[in-house]
Amino acid sequence: MSDAPILRIEGLEARVAEEDLGILNGVDLQIGKGEIHAIMGPNGSGKSTLAKVIAGHPGYEATGGNVTFIGEDLLELEADERSRAGVFLAFQYPVEIPGVSIANFLRTAVQAHLPEGEDLDIFDFSDMLTDRMSMLEMDPTFAERHVNDGFSGGEKKRHEILQMAMLKPKLAVMDETDSGLDIDALKIVANGVNRLLEEDPEMSVLLITHYQRLLDYIKPDHVHVMVDGRIVQSGGPEVALELEAEGYRTYEEASAASHGAAGA
Repeated sequence: MSDAPILRIEGLEARVAEEDLGILNGVDLQIGKGEIHAIMGPNGSGKSTLAKVIAGHPGYEATGGNVTFIGEDLLELEADERSRAGVFLAFQYPVEIPGVSIANFLRTAVQAHLPEGEDLDIFDFSDMLTDRMSMLEMDPTFAERHVNDGFSGGEKKRHEILQMAMLKPKLAVMDETDSGLDIDALKIVANGVNRLLEEDPEMSVLLITHYQRLLDYIKPDHVHVMVDGRIVQSGGPEVALELEAEGYRTYEEASAASHGAAGA
C-alpha cells in the first residue's frame, strides 16, 4: 500500500444546500490505498452527509475544509467528474428507474467512464456483464429488469454491488448498505464486496453503518466514531465491538459537555 492516502479530509464542514443547517463540523479522516474504514455513529451524527459530500450530492454543500482524492481537490469536481476519477457511492436508498433496464443503465455508466471519444464495444460489455454477474452469483435475467423497479431491499443492494463491479472504483463509499437487509441478504452483499476486494486489493472502502453485524462479514482495518458532525474516536475493529456492547451514550455525553463548555 502507498504511504500517501488516497483520500485526505481536513476540517470538513458541510450543510444542507441553501439552508443554514450545519451538519459536518470539522471532519478529519485519511484513507490509504487498499484500506477498509468504517464510520459508526448515532442517527443524525453526519455519517450519510459525509458520504454524500464525498460523492458530490447537490443537496449538500461543503462550507469549509479540504478533501483531496489522489492528490486532486475533490470539492472542485462535479459529481460525474468524481465518479470518473474513481469515487463510487452505494446508496442507502437506491432510486427506482422504471423503463430502463439494468443492462442499458450499466452500459451507459461504463461508457461514461471511458476516455472521451472512445466507444464501448457492445460485445465486450456483454462479456464483462456476464462475468461480473457470474462472480456475484446473480441470475443473468437480472440484467433485463428495470433499475430497482419492484426490487426487494436485498436486490437493490446487490444491484449497487454489481455497479461497483462494473465500474471498478478506486474508492467505494457504502452508505448504510446493510440497512433493511435480513441476514441472508446481508451475507450475499458482503460476499460480493469481499470478492471485489480479493480481485482488486488496492480498492479502498468507506463503510457507513450503525451496526457491528456488517463488520462481521466485511472486516475493517480502522473504525471511527462520529458524533455531532465530528469524528471523536478512531481505532481498530475493537472500537466497533465496544460500541456494540456500550452504545454511543458516553460519546454523546462527552460531545454535549464539550459544546456546553465552548458556549460558556
